[in-house]
Amino acid sequence: MPDSNTQHLDVGTGADRRRIAVLRDAGRPPGLLWLPGFKSDMVSTKATALSDWAREKGLACTRFDYSGHGQSEGRFEDGTVGRWLEETRAVFTRMTEGPVIVVGSSMGGYIALLLLRQLMAEAPEEASRIKALVLIAPAWDMTEELMWKEFPEDVKREITEKGVWLRPSAYGEPYPITRELIEEGRKHLIGRQAWDPGRPVHILHGLQDPDVPWQHTVELEKNLTGGWTRVTAVPDGDHRLSRPEDLNLLCDVIGQLAETEKQ
Repeated sequence: MPDSNTQHLDVGTGADRRRIAVLRDAGRPPGLLWLPGFKSDMVSTKATALSDWAREKGLACTRFDYSGHGQSEGRFEDGTVGRWLEETRAVFTRMTEGPVIVVGSSMGGYIALLLLRQLMAEAPEEASRIKALVLIAPAWDMTEELMWKEFPEDVKREITEKGVWLRPSAYGEPYPITRELIEEGRKHLIGRQAWDPGRPVHILHGLQDPDVPWQHTVELEKNLTGGWTRVTAVPDGDHRLSRPEDLNLLCDVIGQLAETEKQ
């Protein structure tokens, strides 16, 4: 059910225009920007817990749904990495202000990295507002590394020939994986090239994660230079990291970064 405080932001033009649902809580800086995962939304367990914690601490907090997700317009099948990145950038530039800590889960962690990289290249002043990234099992390059390269040949053939494959999910209804998602995703690959993010990046990853392998985070840490990156492994944690102890860890990490930003 839509929250009575939901705001809307139009992104794109013409036939590509879609209305994005946003929840914003006012507060002091640094503000938090929550980026959900693939097929997740802004009222998930982690998103709600983060919002509640931010409110207790008096921090601003912004959440939103990608198009085709939650309360936002659009069909999920029309979604691509570039489309969801465009929406993320619009929310960041038009719905947040001042210093921001970007918190992303799974695909949201990937998009957080893409947002920072894009802003550093195209809008350095806006990029400077991002004071830190907190990433939960970041699914970087997911369409290529975690999907296409892992799919058996019959699945690849179905995607190529039919344009879509319904991927079974442990979290609910099957996920439509489209040819456009895969092909467009190749325009946004981080790859294994060294990159200095220029601000703290704290990664949380459950070692029992069946969706994003631990090694995927190890590879990312190798590629992020400058000594900014810290990784916390959760030995008994799964992909979601939504247990009370996981949420406490997440909030502790963000709290430490927020205190550092105040100093």
